Amino acid sequence: MMEKNSNHYFSKFPDVNVKIHTISESLRRHLYIFKTITGVFSFNKIDLGTKVFIENMDIPIESKVFLDLGCGYGSIGIVLSYESPQSSVYLLDINKRAIWCTRENVRLNLQDRKKSIFILSGNYFEPLKNKDLKFDGIYMNPPLRQGRKEFLKLLYEIPGYLKTNGSFQFVIKKKMGAAYILKYFKDTFPDEYIEVLCKRSGYWVFRCFH
Repeated sequence: MMEKNSNHYFSKFPDVNVKIHTISESLRRHLYIFKTITGVFSFNKIDLGTKVFIENMDIPIESKVFLDLGCGYGSIGIVLSYESPQSSVYLLDINKRAIWCTRENVRLNLQDRKKSIFILSGNYFEPLKNKDLKFDGIYMNPPLRQGRKEFLKLLYEIPGYLKTNGSFQFVIKKKMGAAYILKYFKDTFPDEYIEVLCKRSGYWVFRCFH
């Protein structure tokens, strides 16, 4: 999300021609319609890592406050809101095209829930710096193609945005270093909780700081 190359989906203004797509996907036994656009991550289909994550992420039943960090076109946050209609959901991304898609997809899938959904544009936690806001759950499919360093730095910031008993849930491809990140977390935060919720199709779904 901090890469300066403007051709990347984690750029603020991706420098690629605009083509709008519509995709449909059954997630947690509900059919969703998503508008996507070139310059946004996995614009022609929901990527396998996000699908594995959505199907296996833990969603508390009670009314909560959630954050979809690096939301892309909004699939994780939209599923969170659908599955937990009494909760407030924040969706955040640096990519302006992703934000446009997210707004469209909230309108398409959650027309009656727009008052409990908040869409923010910015780099990681920047848009939240001046807000007194903490979350019961932060959910993320991190952009590890730009390297692990950004994500490992992010782990230090996450606890400051979690409520007591809040959790951070994320997905990592095994080949992209899931086992390394598990060991790094245990070595770096020895007093903190981490678990692997599932291992599916070459992806590991984690929950930590709970």
